[in-house]
Amino acid sequence: MSQKFHKRWLLFVTSFVIWSVAPVLFLGTMAEYSEPARWVLDFLNYPVDGSATFDSPDTRFISAILGGIVLGWGVFIICIALWVYDSNPEGVRKSILVALLCWFFLDSLGSITSGHAPNAVINVFLLLTAVGPMWVPARDTMK
Repeated sequence: MSQKFHKRWLLFVTSFVIWSVAPVLFLGTMAEYSEPARWVLDFLNYPVDGSATFDSPDTRFISAILGGIVLGWGVFIICIALWVYDSNPEGVRKSILVALLCWFFLDSLGSITSGHAPNAVINVFLLLTAVGPMWVPARDTMK
């Protein structure tokens, strides 16, 4: 893949995979709008059986924190793609790959140890989508 393709992947796929969950998590902070967040939580611990709730103020609070974190991480990916990638494409590729692998392993291990192993399986698909072609260095310059 080309550096141009890598950069576009970061801008349009990797960042979206990360930040797209932020609005849903934000909605989870308000009881009357929490159904999308409740459904996502239920899906992440497949099968979808209605067992997940956002009734606890603690759950709504952690939803606010996580929403902010994933929005910031997704925007960071956009910024690094726009403002840093051209000057150091390989450094950006490696940095994002390491960060995504760190997320994957800790999130998956935590999901398994907390009794939510289906999320670890879903994480495989998210990781493969977010990394996409960046498993290997790009072959050319930004021309």
